[in-house]
Amino acid sequence: MPKPRYSQISLKVTPYYHCISRCVRRAFLCGTDSLTGNSYEHRRQWIEDKILSLSAIFAIDVCAYAVMSNHYHIVLHINDKTADNWEFEEVIERWHQLFSGNLLSRRYISGYNLGGAELKTLTDIVNVWRKRLMDVSWFMRIINEGIARQANEEDACSGRFWEGRFKSQALLDEAALVACMAYVDLNPIRAKMAVSPETSDHTSIKLRIAQAVKSKRSSHIRQQVNQVFPFVGNPRKNMPRGIPFYLTDYIELVDWSGRVLRKKQQGVVANTSLPILQRLGIDIDSWLHLNCCFETAFKGFVGSAIHVKEACSRLNYQRSPGLSSCGRHFL
Repeated sequence: MPKPRYSQISLKVTPYYHCISRCVRRAFLCGTDSLTGNSYEHRRQWIEDKILSLSAIFAIDVCAYAVMSNHYHIVLHINDKTADNWEFEEVIERWHQLFSGNLLSRRYISGYNLGGAELKTLTDIVNVWRKRLMDVSWFMRIINEGIARQANEEDACSGRFWEGRFKSQALLDEAALVACMAYVDLNPIRAKMAVSPETSDHTSIKLRIAQAVKSKRSSHIRQQVNQVFPFVGNPRKNMPRGIPFYLTDYIELVDWSGRVLRKKQQGVVANTSLPILQRLGIDIDSWLHLNCCFETAFKGFVGSAIHVKEACSRLNYQRSPGLSSCGRHFL
């Protein structure tokens, strides 16, 4: 029996999550259906646009994403501090970008003076909206509901478009985070939809590389695209908000991993990619396995055995799901 979503997604254990949504029909979500010849390639852009637009409204950062033929992957970071710092009016304005709100919120935004009881009622409602705007389930719900309506209208049909629940994996440490991001960014290459990271359409890695190429700065921390969570370098004092790696290290690591996977052999490890694997405590064989099988290798939690045990203890789990698999691949 699946565990309730609140026990799978909790800031008590980690702010990072890998989510996957799959189409329930035989018909393609995107791409070209080989049976009918119909092209649904434009739907990939629908999803990418929706992901990036929602990240500007929610207190949720997009670390990585890849839109495939019948499913999509996304790695998210919950930014609860940002949501807590939003002003009362800002929460309402953000919610109104998604929904019409209610009579009280519309009156408040229009400058109408609310009475004491009305203001208290609206305050309670806004507190609920604030929590929803940093909730992964609401983020995924809005993506999927919108795409389902568009696809159903285009197909002139009704009914379920997505599977009942999106799948999620909690990424408990830096090793799990970078392994999952690389797995997501390499999905089109493994599926033979692209031949290199920079040509992988509708992926975060292509977005990052395109911006890095435009940047004239030669340092590791280049001017980065603002639609996705930035790389901010290795952990240090007064660390800025972002992913704790260098962008150039990550791009080189993904490129090396992709070349090895396409040749279906180990190959020679590039000197530029070896240090980051050592630093994260992942050996070469485990890294290549994770690049192929991240989604199937783990259950709800991903990270070192110690971090999995800590997460299960905080959430009062009686058992530690996926402990043996995590122990094999993360130190």
